[in-house]
Amino acid sequence: MEVETPDAAISCDAALVAAFSVLGKRWNGLLLGALSAGPAAFSDLRRSLRGISDTVLSERLSELTHCELISRTVDPGPPVAVRYELTDRGQALMPALNELIAWSRENLPQP
Repeated sequence: MEVETPDAAISCDAALVAAFSVLGKRWNGLLLGALSAGPAAFSDLRRSLRGISDTVLSERLSELTHCELISRTVDPGPPVAVRYELTDRGQALMPALNELIAWSRENLPQP
């Protein structure tokens, strides 16, 4: 009789692990949701996400840009303006996020 060790008891789908390594970070899903309404400047995003620091917002935007879920465009100005918007990859994620919103409204206590 073989005894199962705790380490081998459960395994997760690698794609799910990869998705939640990005989406599971605080603010990332909210940033994607905010950008689903259209392009936004850094200051617009900071105002829409109460409680996020400038440093964390900058880090999250850089990470989402690196993952090619959002794009960063610099408009030369004057004044220089930076805007962020969803890429095609980011847009492709919106149906899943909308399903998650619907599930949350049906199954979780709402604030």
